[in-house]
Formats: sequence, structure tokens, C-alpha cells
Amino acid sequence: MPATDRPRSSLLPLAAGWLAAGVGIMNLVSALTTELPRRLGALAGLAPHELVLTAHALALPAGVGLVVIARHLALRRRRALHVALGLLVAAGALNLLKGLDVEEAAASWALAAVLWWSRDAFCVRHDPGRLPVALCQVATLVAAATVTAVGAVALATHGSRGLGGTLLEALHSLVLGGWDYPVRDGYGWLPLGAGFLGAVTLVACAAALFRPLAAEGRRHAGDARRLVRAHGADTLSFFKLRGDLHHLFTADRRAFASYRIERGVLLVSGDPVGDPGALPALARDLRAFADIRGLRLGVVGAGESSQRLFATIGLRSLYLGDEAIVETAGFTLDGRRMKKVRQATYRLARHGYGCEWRRLGDLSPDELSTLERVSARWRGKAPERGFSMAMDTLRGEHLDETVVVLARDPEGAVRGFLHLVPSYGRPALSLSAMRRDPDTPNGLIDVLVVRAVELARERGIQELSLNFAAFARLMHDPSGPRDRLLGRLVALGNPLFQIESLYRFNAKFHPRWEPRHLLHEGPLDLPRTALAALQAEGQMPRLGALRQRPATVAG
Repeated sequence: MPATDRPRSSLLPLAAGWLAAGVGIMNLVSALTTELPRRLGALAGLAPHELVLTAHALALPAGVGLVVIARHLALRRRRALHVALGLLVAAGALNLLKGLDVEEAAASWALAAVLWWSRDAFCVRHDPGRLPVALCQVATLVAAATVTAVGAVALATHGSRGLGGTLLEALHSLVLGGWDYPVRDGYGWLPLGAGFLGAVTLVACAAALFRPLAAEGRRHAGDARRLVRAHGADTLSFFKLRGDLHHLFTADRRAFASYRIERGVLLVSGDPVGDPGALPALARDLRAFADIRGLRLGVVGAGESSQRLFATIGLRSLYLGDEAIVETAGFTLDGRRMKKVRQATYRLARHGYGCEWRRLGDLSPDELSTLERVSARWRGKAPERGFSMAMDTLRGEHLDETVVVLARDPEGAVRGFLHLVPSYGRPALSLSAMRRDPDTPNGLIDVLVVRAVELARERGIQELSLNFAAFARLMHDPSGPRDRLLGRLVALGNPLFQIESLYRFNAKFHPRWEPRHLLHEGPLDLPRTALAALQAEGQMPRLGALRQRPATVAG
């Protein structure tokens, strides 16, 4: 699908799924009930009796198939559309052949016509190269179910029906046709069990056959670094070079976005990076890229410009919090409001602690390992957090030009550090990580921030972006009753997410607050997108989900 195309109303696939399930159930009921004698009499002169019986038997699995495929229609799977069209046309013919069921046939064919008319809404594509693999998986599942059912029939009938009869009865039972022969004592559950096995097999086959196009591709980290250096003026731009992110580029490679897939949501990390003239095309490419893979689209940490950009492709905005930016020129420890920070700075200085500014690429391997050990002790058993506002490692050539501010104890050992990354084309640095040894005195992180601001100012850096404070405005500067209510609700999550404490830490340095937003497709998708964002940022466990392999896809 071209990047500029948009499928018809997203409600159409959902409605089609419900209608397919309804028509499937209607066919099931029709197949499980007796036909009208008058219609059977009229049909006797038109079709052989054997054909009528066969049509009656096939109507049942056709109805089951429609019920199973309904979910995949609702998920906009294009291959499911093709199979559903075939099933509906066949179901209509079977309804006529088995008993002149004109009503059921008309409903099946009418839904087929609606699906064909709305076919553009089923935009989720499938990898054609995977079709042979999917067909092999389907064949394996069907073979395994058939062998199991044949064994069940043989056990239940003492093998009295012969190989051919046993196979026919097994296939009949798998399509919920029931058993019309006596079974041994203790095997009364087998007819229902065989039917259940057939239904489970059908569901598994549908999952294999209708799997959407994967969201992986080749890696082009060099192109991402080039664009970040050329256009990465935003304070979050450098974080798009994390090694665990995917990248999507425009066709002319003038812009890109970094993303991760969580819970079926394509989460974009912060604002896209690139030539401003290429960003509208990138937004459309992201929209199309997510659509044809059956993914919802969201953006974490979007700035004001991205709000406007992604609004053009239908995304809505939810205030997420504020980025704390300290302006180095006006920063001072003087005054009553800085009393606690000033006291911590003087106390640590009396204990012999000092700070130094180092380029990360200038550290020796032993020094780098020391920082990693400090970080590991600080985190303990907690996972590494971050997605849109932190790096995932201290290693890699792209990190050589980043900066660390080290805190050394009286013996000269490194006991804490801040990791800062650059914003290109703008005299600003962004905090990626702050770590300290748990055995160090309280206030060491405060001292590191103070010294980082002072040392940055000496080097001509005008802004230092600190931590992100989630929902800060709602709790401390609500604009009305709605904000006050939301602030109270947000405060309930403070014990789990340290919302209040992180805000208070940032506020100590009297920063400028820059709002950031979570962009989502609509109210129904907001909970799913928010949950995906929490998992991506490391705020919620993945419950055993595998981490996505980093990759890049060229637009």
C-alpha cells in the first residue's frame, strides 16, 4: 500500500469480524438442525442424495472456519479476507445444496459482497516468502490431528471399522460431525474431545496462515548517526542511537524514526530526526508501515512539533510530563531556595569528594569497567530502564564523543557518575544516566548535577537536560478541575513509579519545564499504547516476552 493511501474506516474490519462470526454461527446452527421436508422434497429432483449429504457435512466446518477467521478479519489481515471470501461463497452454495436454505445463502453472499466492497480496509499484508512455511505448518498440524483422531477411533471401536472406515470417521469427528457408531466403555468423552481437537487445530492453522508481515529489516546504524549529527538538535535525538531500537528511513534517507514494538504497538522514540522537508513523508511512511503489519502506532516523548506532524496522520496527544532543562548561565547555588543543594555540595567537599569532566572515549577499558560496576551496584536487581530518554550502554563507537562527570572519593576511586550525550547544532547536553555506589553519602547525585552544570557552562554549554518528570504539571500546576482530578489519580501511582520524588529532584535545580506527550491512535488504543510505553521504558515487567532484535527498515 502506498504511504499516502489510507484504508477505509477502521471500524469496517471490526464490523466485518462480528458479521463473519454471526454468519458462521448461523451456518453452524443450520448444519446441526434438520432441514425442512418441503424444501428437501423440491431438492430431490435437482441434486443427487449423496451430494446433498456431502453439502450438509461440509456446511459445518465452513461455519466453524468463519467463526475462527472472524478475529483475523477484525485485525485487518488481507489473507484472511481472501479465505473468508472463499468460505462465504462456498457456504452460500452449500446452504442451497443441503436444503435450499435461501436465507443462509443470501446472508453468506451478502457478507461476501460487503467484504469485497470494503477490501481496501484489510491492509495488513503477509510475507509471500513465508507462505510455503505456513502451509507446511498447516499440513503438519492437520496431519498430527488426523493421526490422533485415527488412534482415538481405533481405540474406541476395537479397530472393527477397518483402516478406511477409521480414517473417514476420524475426519468426520474432527470437523465436529459427531460419531454415529458405538464406542467402548470409558471412551464416551472421545467424540467431544475429537471435535475440540479439530477446533484447536483450525485456530492454530489460522494463526500460522494469517501471520502479518514482520517488522524487521537490515541495520543501517551509520545512516542514523549521520542524520543525528546533521539534524539532531532536539535534546532526545541522540537517544535514537540505542542499540535495541529499530530505524525506519524515508526512501531518500533524509529522515528517520527510531522505534520498538511492544504489545502490538509500534512505539516511536521521541521526535523523528532529519530534514524538516522530509518529515511529513516520514510520518506517512510510519503510518503505512504500521498499517500493513497490523500494528497500532504511538509516539513516546513527542515534542510540540511532533504533535502537529503526527496529527496529520490521525494521532491524538496526551500530556505525558515535562523534561527538566537547566539553563547554565543563570544557575547559582546562592539564595534560600538552593540551601539544601548548597549544604550537600559543601558537605561532600569537606569529606574529600571531587568531580571531573571526561570524554567517554578517553576512558581506559578499566575505567569503563569501573563505571559499569558502579551502575550495576546502584541498580541491584532492578532492570535497566529507558527507551526514549536514556542510552542502553556505555560502550560503542557512537558514544566516544559523549561525556561523563565522575565523582571520586578521597582515595581517588570513582564512586558515582553522570553520563551526558550531545545535542547537535545546539549548545546543550542531555542526561542519559546518573549512578552512584549505594555506600556513598546521600547528596552525591546532587553534587554531580551541580558540578555538571558548572563544568558545562565553562565549556560554552548553555542547557543541560535532566530527568523527565512524569505528569509534573498535573500534580503541581493544574490548570483546572480536570487537571486536579487527574493529578490525584496520578499520585496514586507514586509508590510504584516514584513520580513525586523524581519531580522534586528535578525541581531542586529550578529548571525550565518542556512538555512531552504520548501520541496514540484514539481512546480505544490509549490503554494499550500506555501499557506498551511503560514496558518499553522498563517501568513494567515483560512477563517473559522476548526482546525485539534491533533492525532497520528502509522506507
